[in-house]
Amino acid sequence: MLEDQTARTDGTSPRIPAQPAADSQPPSDWPTGYPDGYAVVDVETTGLARDDRIVSAAVYRLDARGEVEDHWYTPVNPQRDPGPTWIHGLTAEALADAPLFGQIADEFATRLAGRVLVAHNAVFDWSMIAREYARAEREAPVRQRLCTIALSKELSLPLPNHKLESLAAHYGVVQQRAHHALDDARVLAEAFRPSLHLAARQRVRLPLLACQPLTEWSDAVVPRRPGGGPGAGYRAYGSGYGTWRPSRKRPACPYPNPGRYEPEGRLVQGMRVAISGDTSVDRDLLEDRAIEAGLHIATSVSRLTSLLVTNDPDSPTSKVVKARSHGTPVVDEAAFTQLLQDVAPAPEG
Repeated sequence: MLEDQTARTDGTSPRIPAQPAADSQPPSDWPTGYPDGYAVVDVETTGLARDDRIVSAAVYRLDARGEVEDHWYTPVNPQRDPGPTWIHGLTAEALADAPLFGQIADEFATRLAGRVLVAHNAVFDWSMIAREYARAEREAPVRQRLCTIALSKELSLPLPNHKLESLAAHYGVVQQRAHHALDDARVLAEAFRPSLHLAARQRVRLPLLACQPLTEWSDAVVPRRPGGGPGAGYRAYGSGYGTWRPSRKRPACPYPNPGRYEPEGRLVQGMRVAISGDTSVDRDLLEDRAIEAGLHIATSVSRLTSLLVTNDPDSPTSKVVKARSHGTPVVDEAAFTQLLQDVAPAPEG
């Protein structure tokens, strides 16, 4: 195990403090369909794009009832500019002697194997992890993930927003080093345990999603972008660096448009979905998931649009403005990701 940089000076592990009694005690009749164990994960990265890299990773392993078994942390040399150091605090100098992802892939896999991956906005953490394993010509041993944003919605927690700090504050969890992978994983583990107990008492079906391995890695070198835009200055340091292959030409949606999405309802195959603004997961991956579920990705908003997905519903973009004028339903990325879990089949006839 690599150094635990938030361990106490006396050598003991960071302790998960007791939670309020209302949420800390699991029910005596634990749901039989719940997973046997969880890996609470946080990764810090060089950015949000598909060719960005992990610069640090942390895992808290929990048992079936959310009790901590152990934890692990490692910095990772991304072999490129570390990106937003003002967020994660890891400079190129600090990462110069850190292991490459391929060197920690086995240990990371041991921490993930046989467990449900838990993360805050889990689709992002899973996508970054899956890409790193694909670069290493490996497959991440994760079959299911659980997003704590989706779980908070299932539990109807009275949160002002879906930030990790808000979930932490709800349970009285104190953040010590925001955007440090190990502390973020600790905070999430502390908040996930009472959420899990509450879900068990209420017999809530956990919002589990399948994790499909990514295999579309190419060894072609990414050309440096001119003009200093996103990704400018990011260079490969070895022949193993590459990029994701361009998406295949997408076939036309085979289902007719069933109309608008009804709030609190299900998506239906054939619905026309538009996406506006930045997304935490790469846009192509998000659109591919929607297409695989039988939805039509629209490039603009019209009266026929079933749903607009945006993380900034107050932005003045043309899609948001048109959606507002047409009365098109709007959801954020986390809600859309959850809706993709249960898309209704197209009506017959």
